[in-house]
Amino acid sequence: MPHPSKRSEVEPFRAMDVLARANALEASGRHILHMEVGQPGAAAPKPVLDAARAALDGGRLGYTEARGLPVLRDAIAGYYRDSFGAEVPTERIIATTGSSAGFNLTFLAAFDPGDRIAIAAPGYPAYRNILRALGIEPVEIEVGPETRWALTPELIEAAHREAPLKGVLVASPANPTGTMMTPEALRTLIAACEDMGLWFISDEIYHGLVFAGQQETALTFSDQTIVINSFSKYYCMTGWRIGWMVVPDVLVRPIERLAQSLYISPPELSQRAAAAAFSATEELEAVKAVYARNRALLVERMPALGFDEMLPVDGAFYLYASVRPFANDSTAFARSMLEEAGIAATPGADFDPFQGTRFIRFSFAGTHEDMREAMDRLGDWLPRQG
Repeated sequence: MPHPSKRSEVEPFRAMDVLARANALEASGRHILHMEVGQPGAAAPKPVLDAARAALDGGRLGYTEARGLPVLRDAIAGYYRDSFGAEVPTERIIATTGSSAGFNLTFLAAFDPGDRIAIAAPGYPAYRNILRALGIEPVEIEVGPETRWALTPELIEAAHREAPLKGVLVASPANPTGTMMTPEALRTLIAACEDMGLWFISDEIYHGLVFAGQQETALTFSDQTIVINSFSKYYCMTGWRIGWMVVPDVLVRPIERLAQSLYISPPELSQRAAAAAFSATEELEAVKAVYARNRALLVERMPALGFDEMLPVDGAFYLYASVRPFANDSTAFARSMLEEAGIAATPGADFDPFQGTRFIRFSFAGTHEDMREAMDRLGDWLPRQG
């Protein structure tokens, strides 16, 4: 009988497995506090919903050009101009079906099977899973407090000497750590990668969600970088599956050709709605203020509960903490915490093959009331561990 392909033999995305079990417990009548997935607790802002309703009332929705509607690409160009003072030609902007499609298109357009791409560990698991499914080798480089949990030119140069790299992918703010590179560190890393002839991919999907430090787009430092962003996080549009990428001129047509065949186009409804997202700053900043309260709550309460090692929470909406005071295996810890305390969180094995068993990721993107209850439940449950 036919059997599944070898390319499908990737690791599970454990956060989604935890979500599935949490949903099953909820269906049985349990009250589960969701801290496992990176999903805003708020709905899309009013201008987005109004634009979607207008598009629905307008009648037919169909295919658009593969690179996306001009109105959306113009709005994205305006975002870079207003936020960073960067002039980005709309010709280099491509709307995508979520940032996931942006990564797929980037990996296919810029790399061949067997190429090596450096990523940080801990890091977002879908990077390595997509790369392996495409026959591209993820080179996971362990990072730690000595580099503030970020890749550096020295780390990249060492990996490149071991065997030639073709590209480097960084996220700032990062998932799962929440840490962020300084603008100077980002500039230096981009320059080093360009000197080595490597593609530089900047995952900026958590831009806007910064609580400490200064965010900067890679486009400020080079027009040869590949930038991937999304409306899912700051703009509260996860289910709309809409994102964008900015690419060098040489990749525009290759990516467009791939997008035509793989996706035809992003959903027109989502594109028209997303074009209005940039006018919702006041509403979105109010949502961010809730995240800031949640962050402050966790940073205060979790050390008192016994979490003695937590990474800097510069941005995004995650707290990455060691479970060693309570358990030797974060996967078992997360399972017990879900079943016994009703708190869903993601074990570090999802993000890090080196130290992942030590860590767990808590998302604080939910309501403040849920975060308070989660801390109270942890306070009741943790003394029974270890």
